[in-house]
Amino acid sequence: MGEKIRIERLTKTFEVRDPKNKRLTKQFTAIENMDFRIDEGEFLTIVGPSGCGKSTLLDLLGGLSTASTGRILIDGREITGPGLDRGIVFQQYALFPWKTARGNIEFGLEAKGIPKSEWKEQANYYLNLVGLNKFAEHYPHELSGGMKQRIAIARSLAFNPDVLLMDEPFAALDAQTRETLQTELLRIWEKTKKTIIFITHGIDEAVYLGQRVVVLSPNPGRVKKIIEIPLKNKLADTDIKSNPQFIKARHEVWSLLHELEYQGAYI
Repeated sequence: MGEKIRIERLTKTFEVRDPKNKRLTKQFTAIENMDFRIDEGEFLTIVGPSGCGKSTLLDLLGGLSTASTGRILIDGREITGPGLDRGIVFQQYALFPWKTARGNIEFGLEAKGIPKSEWKEQANYYLNLVGLNKFAEHYPHELSGGMKQRIAIARSLAFNPDVLLMDEPFAALDAQTRETLQTELLRIWEKTKKTIIFITHGIDEAVYLGQRVVVLSPNPGRVKKIIEIPLKNKLADTDIKSNPQFIKARHEVWSLLHELEYQGAYI
């Protein structure tokens, strides 16, 4: 498994208003000297307190903003803007309300340049992949939150991106639906072998989904530690949260975040 993404000495600063004098601005550093790699087909999760630059990092990976210094490489090429090689799933579902579930997925196929004659077959594939083939003609307002997020995932997959960027996609869902979608996402990842970068506030979610967990510290955002998760065959373990390896990894992540909280950083 080769390297897919390399983040090199990445720093991102913004001009913000000076709270002491609204007429002046000052430099705010969201991310500073961030440096790590992501392997092809890896499921990487990122956790950290508010202000650690998680969403800023995702924007940079998506090409929605540019680095102040440093760079991000995908397959050895520097990111210079958005591209169809990267799909993004946000916390809010961002579906087109006037399109059916199928229509939302077909938008991804159209953007990728897939011939219209192939849309139905391919849309059916992605609907089946997220378990919603019976809801193909439903509009977003007719779907539950969990169903909407499944369609958002299916639409991103329809672009057939190399990399899937996910910004707390399950945060707005109830606990049971969130656990269901975590399992579904693992199943989809095992089937498609996409490279996934998943931002979350949930420690259990980070350990359950990730092959590695990147813990960020804030003000400015830096990599505090990257934790290897030794768990294999997660879908086969029906009580994985009782697995000693899960408990150990969870405690390590919790301890790092608790340390930041003790230092006054975890808000």
